[in-house]
Amino acid sequence: MAEVIRINEGAETPATPALPQNIEAEAALLGALMIDNRLVEDVQLRLKPHHFFEPLHGRIYEAILRMTDKNMVANPVTLKPIFDADEAMKEVGGPAYLAQLTGSGAAVIGARDFAAQIYDLALLRALVGVGRDMVESALDTSEEVEPLAQIERAESELYRVAEEGGTANAVKSFGDATRLALEQAEKALNSGGHLSGITTGLDGVNTKVGGMHKSDLVILAGRPGMGKTSLATNIAFSAAQRFLRDQEDGIEPSKSAGAPVAFFSLEMSADQLATRILAEQSGISSENLRMGKISQQEFRSLARAAGELSTLPLYIDDTPGLTIAALRARARRLKRQKGIGMVVVDYLQLLQGTGKGGGNDNRVQEISEISRGLKQLAKELDVPVMALSQLSRAVEQREDKKPQLSDLRESGSIEQDADMVWFVFRPDYYVAAKQPAEDHPEFAAWQEEMARVYGTAELIVAKQRHGATGKVRLRFDAKITKFSDPGENDYLPEMRS
Repeated sequence: MAEVIRINEGAETPATPALPQNIEAEAALLGALMIDNRLVEDVQLRLKPHHFFEPLHGRIYEAILRMTDKNMVANPVTLKPIFDADEAMKEVGGPAYLAQLTGSGAAVIGARDFAAQIYDLALLRALVGVGRDMVESALDTSEEVEPLAQIERAESELYRVAEEGGTANAVKSFGDATRLALEQAEKALNSGGHLSGITTGLDGVNTKVGGMHKSDLVILAGRPGMGKTSLATNIAFSAAQRFLRDQEDGIEPSKSAGAPVAFFSLEMSADQLATRILAEQSGISSENLRMGKISQQEFRSLARAAGELSTLPLYIDDTPGLTIAALRARARRLKRQKGIGMVVVDYLQLLQGTGKGGGNDNRVQEISEISRGLKQLAKELDVPVMALSQLSRAVEQREDKKPQLSDLRESGSIEQDADMVWFVFRPDYYVAAKQPAEDHPEFAAWQEEMARVYGTAELIVAKQRHGATGKVRLRFDAKITKFSDPGENDYLPEMRS
């Protein structure tokens, strides 16, 4: 560990106890952050520059935050120009002090503990400050002093310290909660009476669930081939497009029915997702786009659609093999930098937990950790999180192929943590699989059945904390991977439990 600077040495008399502080912990944390910038995401939400006892350390921490916020590397070399003229830095040997801070790589292991201690000591110092002010005010017996006013001021200062220490678990009064509820009701009223959250782009779904609500975890599940990713992409695009349109119309972001969206695609690459969206918007088959089977006129339509979508607030992260911790850190960064109001994860089972080891029991625990982490992310960022999920093969073994809650794969915690569970079901997928030979006696009946269900889909709302369960009829155009409303009779009667 490098020798660290001491502040106010000898400034206080022996009778005056030193303020709570740990200069070594501050130095160790700064060294760890410069060695591994990824640690910044773990500490920055809670720890602020003013929590450092040593002002120079606070300025170094602030500079690290600024640089990482711009996606720049923060290390002794890149930070040196910022502190060349810093007088306090000169007193401790100049910018070379930054390199001294990184002298112990072992500090990386305890970075979170150092940050927690620095934060706790800062709260204690704030409490000491309030106590000193109370004592000095109480000892002042001049006629102008009003004891009751002093008590009220002291209470106010104590509450301020308490609130700073409890931001992660802030308690809302019923009045605050009621105001938020009224704002949601007003939003639903202004949208025509059916949308209180972020739009899905599908009137039938909006009518059924009221849109995507803040702090909700929505699980969108289905068997392979049902169109989970297509539906999630459609919804993400609609939310981002609505936000852009509302901005152009002068609607405040807080009152918009859309939102900037972060799409974490662990299965498909960013360009594959972009191809799907371009196919949907240009009306050109996504397969033809990939194969290059398009005319010059279609290419011009495609280029026009791409130009119109270039400013769309839809941010795609296609990093494979993310852990739930890494995903949460990236989402927090996008919230801070881009103001995202919705997160989509495709798909849940491709995320990794923080635990080690194999086996079914460990996998169940890992999925529980992931679903719990996604729900915590929704509450922490106060945005809806939509996570796609696979279903077990039990669906294929039943005569009735419609999915059920018990089909959610690997863990019952997914159902427990979710505020809403949606299943996407396309009957034509299963009817097509049963096609008999053309000379078979049942071929005509199959053709009739296929004509009846072709292009139809259902969104089954199997769980909803905010309202009733039920089914919503949809149309699905497989060529351009687009779900849409079928028109009238949008949804079927509610399911009975």
